[in-house]
Amino acid sequence: MLYQEFVECYEQLVGTTKRLEKTAILADFLIKLSKKGKAEWVYLLLGRVVPDYDARELGISEQLTIKVIAQAYGIKEEKVSERFNKIGDLGEVAEEFSGKRRQTGLFNTKLNVEKVFANLHKVFEIEGKGAVDKKMSLISELLGNVKGDEAKYIVRTLLSDLRVGVSSPTIVEAIALAFFDDNEENAEKIQLAYDLSNDFALIFNAAQKGIREVEKISLEPGRPINVMLAPKVASIDEAFEVCGRPAAIEEKYDGFRTLISKDKKGKIELFTRRLENVTKQFPDVVNAVSKHIEGDSFILDSEVVGYNPKNGKYMPFESISQRIKRKYDIDKLVKELPVEINVFDCIYYDGKSMINVPFIERRKLVEKILKEKKLVIRPAVQIITDKDEKGMEFYEHALKIGEEGIMVKKLDAPYKQGRRVGYMVKMKPEVNDLDLVIVGAEHGTGKRGGWLTSYILACRNEKGELLEIGKVSSGLKEKEEEGFTYEQMTNLLNELKVDEKNGVVRVKPKIIVMVTYQNIQESPSYSSGYALRFPRIIRYRPDRGVRDIASAEEIEKEVKMAKRK
Repeated sequence: MLYQEFVECYEQLVGTTKRLEKTAILADFLIKLSKKGKAEWVYLLLGRVVPDYDARELGISEQLTIKVIAQAYGIKEEKVSERFNKIGDLGEVAEEFSGKRRQTGLFNTKLNVEKVFANLHKVFEIEGKGAVDKKMSLISELLGNVKGDEAKYIVRTLLSDLRVGVSSPTIVEAIALAFFDDNEENAEKIQLAYDLSNDFALIFNAAQKGIREVEKISLEPGRPINVMLAPKVASIDEAFEVCGRPAAIEEKYDGFRTLISKDKKGKIELFTRRLENVTKQFPDVVNAVSKHIEGDSFILDSEVVGYNPKNGKYMPFESISQRIKRKYDIDKLVKELPVEINVFDCIYYDGKSMINVPFIERRKLVEKILKEKKLVIRPAVQIITDKDEKGMEFYEHALKIGEEGIMVKKLDAPYKQGRRVGYMVKMKPEVNDLDLVIVGAEHGTGKRGGWLTSYILACRNEKGELLEIGKVSSGLKEKEEEGFTYEQMTNLLNELKVDEKNGVVRVKPKIIVMVTYQNIQESPSYSSGYALRFPRIIRYRPDRGVRDIASAEEIEKEVKMAKRK
């Protein structure tokens, strides 16, 4: 199969903003791919070469891409940089220079998908001494043998910025349309399969064989899934109204959500809610799980919380957030920033999926297989009650000891991904806060000159599209000893830079921040139709991804609640 066939599909997708048309284009292409290609090539439709559960990225920076373009087309890096600064898209820059070189008659071969996929996959795997030169060689080889529009999309794939307006929900719908005539029931089964696997190649391959094969896709240790989330409630009465009486009430910990996985071979792995593997960063957690959890294989849902090694008091999330990204001095951090594991759910055990087992039974299993040890590992603190006063007493105690609030859970609920109404809710002190993603930034002036200090925020809609909802420029620090700084945020955003026009730097949507605000007001200035009033960043969340940010539906709910008040 020629790579040009993928490129033609990309161009068709770019040519429309209508979701149904994009779905139809993808469905037609998937039918073609099923006949001529390999299942794993479906990843390329999202600008990837590995499944979504593999949080790794190609890791090719803009600067390295500029070097590769220069090398592939025999021009100076300065010239590439000059065009990039003017155009703002390295894909289009590569297309332009490739087109000029093609006119000289140096291109004779037609690039196939096998070669593109293989070279890009090797880029992932190369490590160690000389890795950069080897990666450049693989990429240069591709660029040196393609025509303009092919070069554009190879470069965009390298930068994880395909720009065709396709997200995971669109792929789900396209698979349903391609193989099941858009049958709604089958579409839901495909969505469930994706929730349980995060692997479109697996689903694409199964869908070609029939819906029964799709239904066979289930949980598998070592393959992370999107965790179940909880919408907010304002009172204990509302919590009971949603989850029923009696309900389980647990402390809401100020740590980071961790899926703990153990496969049949005994391999233990840890994943964040954004599907990142953090096993190497937390050898103490792996050790605790191996000693204190019984079972040949399992997947546990938990919250890992930091504590002060001197007095045993729990510490806020920021204290251990640095361990999530750290790849060196691990042993030192284990001693300086110890953690406790709070296990609150078991969704797979000894070869059996537990997601459809009632929560109360899953909780009993947690208590059965876990051997508690103080400040190492324990079941999440829990009570079961149908009384408002008991619930409030538990809530107030949780706040007193420094927890964020409480989680209230429906006793007979299954485990389902996303914010499922009626399964569980969270309750904490009434503060207007949202998790949002940074999609752009502007440069600071004066004493903040040289940094990116004003950040464009976005929520998401049900289609997975990002909608801007305002800017925030306060909350970060100027000195590192005071907390997370503008300089640190600038360094993170510069690595994710996509383009810069009229002083606005556009970045890949990777950085999640928790933002407080006074209220939300209607605004035609932003694509969401709303703007945050007096927003302030209170926390950088490296453990969270775009799937975790606030939805447009939640924003509208907040606005309606405010109007009622």
